[in-house]
Amino acid sequence: MSFITRSINLLIFLSVVLGVVLLPQLYGVVPTWLFYSVMGGWLAYVIVAALAATGHKLAYPLAFVLSILTLIVSVPQPEHQSFVTAGLSLASLTFLAGSAIQLGLVILIPVYYLRKGSANPS
Repeated sequence: MSFITRSINLLIFLSVVLGVVLLPQLYGVVPTWLFYSVMGGWLAYVIVAALAATGHKLAYPLAFVLSILTLIVSVPQPEHQSFVTAGLSLASLTFLAGSAIQLGLVILIPVYYLRKGSANPS
């Protein structure tokens, strides 16, 4: 297993762990529909982590899509940006760590496929 593959898998697994930290923070603070939406996204990451752990080819494209969706939904939210400007807290650290993980996946997964493609020229 290459360094990039191990790194991608680690970031996917960290996304699942971070979800365990995030969900209790959200429970009772956000509307029920939003909590269940976030939980659904986390469950999707659990499935992707299981696929990655078993070496399934579909894991990385799904992780890539989930990462982009997570960033699109999360980063523009004014509440999330206010966590960061308010200073260090569990909420701001969770947001920053989650965003960094997603950004890492958005960068590393295409690099993985580019290297994989150049290693197997047609």
